[in-house]
Amino acid sequence: MEQLVPEKAKISPFLVFFLVHTMQLGIGVLGYQRIIAQTAGYDAWISVVIAGLSVHIILWMIYKIAETANGDIVSAHTFVFGKKMGKLLSLPFVLYFLLICVSVLRTFIEVVQVWMFQDMSTFWYSLAFCSLAIYIIFGGFRTVTGVAFFGVVLPAYLLFTFFFTIPYADLRNLLPIFDHSIRDLVMASYQMSLTYLGYEILLFIYPFIKEPQKSKKWAHLGVLFTTFLYTFLTIVTFAYFSEGQLQKNVWATLTMWKIVEMPFVERFEYIGIANWNIIILPNFCIALWCASRIVKRVTNMKQKYGVLILAMVVLITINFLKTRQQIHTLIDYTGKIAFWINYGYIPLLFFLILIVKKVKKK
Repeated sequence: MEQLVPEKAKISPFLVFFLVHTMQLGIGVLGYQRIIAQTAGYDAWISVVIAGLSVHIILWMIYKIAETANGDIVSAHTFVFGKKMGKLLSLPFVLYFLLICVSVLRTFIEVVQVWMFQDMSTFWYSLAFCSLAIYIIFGGFRTVTGVAFFGVVLPAYLLFTFFFTIPYADLRNLLPIFDHSIRDLVMASYQMSLTYLGYEILLFIYPFIKEPQKSKKWAHLGVLFTTFLYTFLTIVTFAYFSEGQLQKNVWATLTMWKIVEMPFVERFEYIGIANWNIIILPNFCIALWCASRIVKRVTNMKQKYGVLILAMVVLITINFLKTRQQIHTLIDYTGKIAFWINYGYIPLLFFLILIVKKVKKK
């Protein structure tokens, strides 16, 4: 079931690098270190590498699914299950992307409320953010991709700020290596894989890529760059904090910014948080675009109406999440759902598509 996407609405293959990388580098990067260190101690950097490498296998499957179905996930479902059942099975993904939107935005608002403005209104900030996202999505998929490009390029300088920790770092914290069991490393890899999620958007944006074959290397490079970034940040964090100190820091990445000293700014973490707005904006826009795209494909509703309705749902839902516990529960469930979609459902769909393809050939 091929989709007709006009050539002018398509993006160049190299831009897939930015789309994949920006979706993987979200709000989780601010505090994932403590969670994986609880399971595998300071051997957890090995789990970061293992989880990163596992993504490449799923990415390969995603491309095989999209190539065989010659389209997005709705096309894949239609190819395997038929038209009606295919559309029905695609609908839960609307809910999945809405969960991502709510998780990303609410967590960021919590960071701002804890670190900067305690009395900041959740509703008004969400309203402004959703309005901006709607404006961007109305510009079409190429505009969303442009925001993803700037969401990677503009805050890239933040990477160099972590070099301020080097004088205070002690790499001996990471010794002895392989001090934990294989079970601990696997468990930490599972926890880390939740931070890597987001690359599955390729199953939804595939028809919008010019010469999608050429985008494969860029998608894998995007994942490789994310893996390098997370590994670097993990080693820097483990060298800077002792295990006891790290367990007391919910947002280790933000805490490290506290030591950044510059002549023109005293509290660099404020600049870091403000810049994180640019990083989570493409996360939110891409997820909302994917959700509205599925609504359009399944119901034939105009995408702009879908965007408005779904943004309204996000806005209402966010205001019900008031406590740290509620936010943490939401992130936890979203992460688990994402894990089963990526490491359970996508491989299943991959094998089903191969079987159906063979049957149809016969």
